[in-house]
Amino acid sequence: MKYFETKKARIEIIPMIDIMFFLLVFFIMVTLRMIPADGIASRLPTSSTAKSLPPPQVTIVVDRQGVIHLGGLRLSARQLTAVLANKPDPSRLQVVLAGDRHTSLQLLMRVMDACRKAGVTRIGLAAQEEAGS
Repeated sequence: MKYFETKKARIEIIPMIDIMFFLLVFFIMVTLRMIPADGIASRLPTSSTAKSLPPPQVTIVVDRQGVIHLGGLRLSARQLTAVLANKPDPSRLQVVLAGDRHTSLQLLMRVMDACRKAGVTRIGLAAQEEAGS
């Protein structure tokens, strides 16, 4: 009588593999959302020719009052030069300046000069793409 015979137990691994892939994708997505740099909320200027840059190693934010923010610290131009000069190989350092749309060009130039005095040559300006471009 085949009806009363006991079947050998099997472990189904296909659903377990599905769950593992789901967890892998979940953790990758969460990790990508945790990486963005700390910064100061600002309204970036817009540009119709803005391009995507490689992720910067350093992001410097200049608010409309001219205060320089780097990683949550408020710095003067001299302090910024000292901090960047102490980084390993400042000539290969990628810096992005994010100025508020109401920040004067003179303030941004002062920050760029401070970066150049430290030996930084790779400097980009942050902008948002214009709507409708």
